[in-house]
Amino acid sequence: MADNTMTQYAVLMYERETPGGVADIPPEVMEAHGNLPKRIVEHGGREVGGLAFEPTSTATTIRNGLVTDGPFIETKEALAGIFVIEARDLDHAIELAKMTPIMDGGVEIRPLLGLEFSAGS
Repeated sequence: MADNTMTQYAVLMYERETPGGVADIPPEVMEAHGNLPKRIVEHGGREVGGLAFEPTSTATTIRNGLVTDGPFIETKEALAGIFVIEARDLDHAIELAKMTPIMDGGVEIRPLLGLEFSAGS
């Protein structure tokens, strides 16, 4: 963690999946995602990193050693991406996460334990 007064939070973005995937996302929403790190900094936070996910049709699930295609359960909303932010506290993390451009889904915020793993661990 870069700043001892900040806590890291995972911001999980959920959306309804659409047949066209990314092609169905309006340009203004894509632009808003691109501007999100700057907006987070302007509001006193820090984005550590983030990733968007391929559709759930590309997922593979492993449960008790059994490998299956697709997500574990059927849902109307799928995990679309994740980013990690640093915020002063949960209220600040909520304020920052509310800036996430979600079309038809929701955002889940979870504090991180602070454990770091790497290939050399």
